[in-house]
Amino acid sequence: MKRIDIKPISINKAYRGRRFATQELKQFKRDVSLLLPKIKIPDGKLTASYRFGFSSKASDVDNGIKGFQDCIAEHYGFNDKKIYKLIVEKIDVEKGQEYIEFEITPFS
Repeated sequence: MKRIDIKPISINKAYRGRRFATQELKQFKRDVSLLLPKIKIPDGKLTASYRFGFSSKASDVDNGIKGFQDCIAEHYGFNDKKIYKLIVEKIDVEKGQEYIEFEITPFS
């Protein structure tokens, strides 16, 4: 898995109303884009594996998915509708130690 040291953005902070990106999401996308490694996204159906290091024990395991998934889809130039399987894990960490780990592999 690839790791970036950044606090995951919650869905509540990422979007207003139905589909309007917040300034926080726009800044998160810029920050994430600077941290993402160069990788090649496989063709065809995909599996996305995410591990979120959350400092808030109240965060739901799926809270960081949409904002981060939108970031990597935009950055790597693929449509996230190609993701057919998600593997998601939440890790409790101390405040200031938040992170995201991810891997995009062919769907199996």
